[in-house]
Amino acid sequence: MARLGFADSDAASRGWLAVASTDIELLYITALAADPDQALRSLARLVTAQNPSQAAGLVAALENSPEFARRLTLVLGASAALGDHLVSHPEEWRQLEDLNLMSVRPTAAGITAELTSAQDRDELRLIYRRLLLRLAARDLSLALRVDDVAAELADLASGAIEAALLLARHEVGTSADSCRVSVIGMGKCGAQELNYVSDVDVIFVAEVAEGFAETAALKAATSVASAMMRICSDHTSEGTLWPVDAGLRPEGKSGPLVRTIKSHASYYDRWAKTWEFQALLKARPIAGDRELGQRYMEVISPLVWSAADRVDFVTDVQAMRRRVISQIPTGEVARQLKLGPGGLRDIEFAVQLLQLVHGRSDTSLRSPHTLQALEALTQGGYIGRDDGAALSGAYRFLRTLEHRLQLSQLRRTHIMPANPDALRVLGRSIGLTTSPVESLDKQWRQHSNEVRRLHEKLFYRPLLEAVAAVPSGEIRLTTKAARQRLEALGYVDPVAALRHLESLTLGVSRRAAIQRTLLPAMLGWFAHAPNPDAGLLGFRQLSDALGSTPWYLRMLRDEGASAQRLAQLLATSRYATDLLMRAPDATGLLAHDQDLLPRTADALVHEARSAAARYSDPAEAIGVVRALRRRELLRVAAADVFGLIDIQAVGAALSDIARATLEGGLAAAQASAFPSRDDPLPTRLAIIAMG
Repeated sequence: MARLGFADSDAASRGWLAVASTDIELLYITALAADPDQALRSLARLVTAQNPSQAAGLVAALENSPEFARRLTLVLGASAALGDHLVSHPEEWRQLEDLNLMSVRPTAAGITAELTSAQDRDELRLIYRRLLLRLAARDLSLALRVDDVAAELADLASGAIEAALLLARHEVGTSADSCRVSVIGMGKCGAQELNYVSDVDVIFVAEVAEGFAETAALKAATSVASAMMRICSDHTSEGTLWPVDAGLRPEGKSGPLVRTIKSHASYYDRWAKTWEFQALLKARPIAGDRELGQRYMEVISPLVWSAADRVDFVTDVQAMRRRVISQIPTGEVARQLKLGPGGLRDIEFAVQLLQLVHGRSDTSLRSPHTLQALEALTQGGYIGRDDGAALSGAYRFLRTLEHRLQLSQLRRTHIMPANPDALRVLGRSIGLTTSPVESLDKQWRQHSNEVRRLHEKLFYRPLLEAVAAVPSGEIRLTTKAARQRLEALGYVDPVAALRHLESLTLGVSRRAAIQRTLLPAMLGWFAHAPNPDAGLLGFRQLSDALGSTPWYLRMLRDEGASAQRLAQLLATSRYATDLLMRAPDATGLLAHDQDLLPRTADALVHEARSAAARYSDPAEAIGVVRALRRRELLRVAAADVFGLIDIQAVGAALSDIARATLEGGLAAAQASAFPSRDDPLPTRLAIIAMG
């Protein structure tokens, strides 16, 4: 037993005797479970719970079908709670014997139909657990992606709420006929990315049925909604489903449980806070009157996608994330998969902020689903390809861990265990069979560190505040309106400016997509400088020169204040613009202050002389020296424009550049006149500066 991986050999031997099988292959299959001891212990309990003929049938099924044995032992080894469910309902093991289980994914409509056949609360819970058992078997067999699992869990929740709503209407009686009720899923349920165990967040919308008074109808709707919540959350002989939480509704728990669409819209127009619009990003009708739910979405959606116009929107969202982290108990911060730094919330907040800012003009970003939104942000150029892939991979990994942790006891948890035995089981449950504890810890730390790095990069991107500051109505304009807007910003030749904008943004290339992200902010930055027209022209010319260079647009999108600095430089100094046109690679200097500080005279002279001395052709040598001069002049000009150095430092730096240029020129002349580098020079020469 020990060689097979059982921790308690004596208990495992007793369990195997209780199973009463002579098929050694079944024992080997059981040993492959995440927790072999738990799997065998639960299997023995399940066999014992049957009557003799049923027990013989179960053992025969296990021996005759390795696939069924694998599914059952995977479930038993990963979930003690589902093991208890099977022991309490001994006939339910046959659900995992179904030949179609692994090949046919249930539809949302099929799930709802099965759940709504329930005649009472207990039957609803039993059907729900049955469907959950089938899903867990497919999940633990690694036959589903984690996003497919989450979507099916959301379908299960939606179907259960639909069933509970029917039971609630029956419970309330004829007064329920006075109202139409729609249940709007929020959070992970609304986004179809639900966990195994989670509160289901909802908002209720009601409408008065024809011929009834509004006051009585809303009272009945409130009774229906309250009954539905109790049906889901009450503990019965078959346990509970999950709490239904309506706390995200207008005014929270202080507000009415049920509102009309008009009342919802009035609240969001006048009183809603930033976080409420972020929450509404996940809204989706999940049960009840679908036509009413769709009308609610049509009213709410424009409010969500203009939320970034609010004053301090970006800083409010950023502050909210910091507040979430500050409220985590100190002992849990490092092990929080969901809320902690490098956790799921870091990914979700970054994605949602980018969606809400850029989704005002780009409808492709308006998915409530995190992974779909992340893919759209990557495809649209708002996130780099490597960054998008890293975040998607980390999100799937962290969600898989979260699912496995919750599946164990069917309890809500997001805390990574500290116990090595628990970590071993968790690692094995996601397919890590070699050194599961070490492998799990390594992968988790790698993903967590990468998520935190990318969160800081994307969530605090300076470009976000600048783009959010552009009103929604000005992001997409007609040609006439755009020309008027450019005139108002101070562009002398708005027609030419429009041509430049069209050249930069035309087409479906990734380059054009990133330009469309940058330009709303760039236009404003140009307008705050002395010559907006020259700035935009220079930006077009520089982009033409560097547009196919991978780092250029990526730097402007991601790296600190680079884009704003470039706009200021191009619209302030024609001289600096000319230098950039002749040395476009020097744009990379703009990213960091330290790169713009003048270099020492000794460093410049050494570089100039060394570069020139490498060429015997004086034309080539002096060309290298001139390139060095242009780069250093740009460095000083940029530092001057940005106020990083005073006028005395500018003069000293320009003198040092002139000296280095002369030294380089002299080295080029010497290399040409005296090509033998081993012989000493026959003369000494000094250049005396004047003026």
